[in-house]
Amino acid sequence: MSDVLNEAPSRSATRGWLAVAAVALGIFSLMTSELLPVGLLTPISADLRVSDGAAGLMVTVPGLVAAIAAPLLTVAAGRIDRRAMLVTLIGLMGLANLAGAVAPDFAVVLAARLAVGVSVGGFWAIAGGLALRLVPERHVARATAVIFGGVSTASVAGVPAGTLAGELGGWRLAFGAVGILGLVALACLVLLVPALPATRTITFGELPRLLRVRAVRVGVALTLLLITGHFAAYTFVRPVLQEISGIDPDLISLLLLGYGVAGIAGNFLAGARAARRPRGTLLVITLALTATTALLAAYGGTPAAGIALLVVWGLAYGGVSVSLQSWMLKAAPQATEAASSLLVATFNLSIALGALLGGLAVDRLGTVAALWLAAAVLLSAFAVTTRDK
Repeated sequence: MSDVLNEAPSRSATRGWLAVAAVALGIFSLMTSELLPVGLLTPISADLRVSDGAAGLMVTVPGLVAAIAAPLLTVAAGRIDRRAMLVTLIGLMGLANLAGAVAPDFAVVLAARLAVGVSVGGFWAIAGGLALRLVPERHVARATAVIFGGVSTASVAGVPAGTLAGELGGWRLAFGAVGILGLVALACLVLLVPALPATRTITFGELPRLLRVRAVRVGVALTLLLITGHFAAYTFVRPVLQEISGIDPDLISLLLLGYGVAGIAGNFLAGARAARRPRGTLLVITLALTATTALLAAYGGTPAAGIALLVVWGLAYGGVSVSLQSWMLKAAPQATEAASSLLVATFNLSIALGALLGGLAVDRLGTVAALWLAAAVLLSAFAVTTRDK
């Protein structure tokens, strides 16, 4: 660990922060790709003639694959230079989205989404602890917030931007635009990130051993409940706003951009606090998300209520990724890549599980059922956080 920390100060501050920005752009483009169907669910399902619940598989499939890919690729990486891994994975994502943009049917789209899952799982797991190697130790907390700002910014800004692109030129244009963004991120990684030789290898046995640490187990449980709950509802945010709050479909992309602005603010508000007090930060976040989804289900029947609660939702969720990452790094400071791979696996499995459960609820009980399901799961996350003292 000390060797990693001593490596960072030798780099100039400017070059270090440019490298951080390149990694953040990579994560942003990957997570935007993973979550892009959220804002385009209705037009994609109509164009490809599948139900909204079935279309939710476009979120479920990459989430499941990413959950498997994160630990597998972290171990398989061995002594491979980490920059080379990042470049390869972001390139795969870019090509997958371009393939999805010209897909003739839903089966081909799902195949492309599988490749996106591989990219997300491997890239995020490797990138999770890179701040330690790119900037001096005193800047690590801030750099981690910037890198993981890419995760939250994707769901709170990338998805709205993709939704707007889809409304202006069709969902295929949105997929193609994200594919090009991935290739731009690839170029930035090649130009701005230094060589990152592996400092240590990870074995499969190390991952279950890490779960013997109580704080790691709690972090995994929190991630599972919090992300599953969020995505049970967020995957279907478009039908929620249209059907429950009665919002004009033409306003959805603009409202999701407002959600995005709130989420970016939430990321940086939570980032500094989470580095010092991850538990307290997550308590506030889980309580806010529980209340928001429940209130939206019970009292979100007007456009004004739907809009106000959507902004609060974005503000609360914006701090999730950086807070969970801070928790895991604090829980296992000597095993950052292994801890990150566990976080990524759980996070993406939870995205898939949330989208799947939310889809079942929507298809069988109606859109409002996804919100009540989300509130119940998020309340469980709040209870776990409360008990961890």
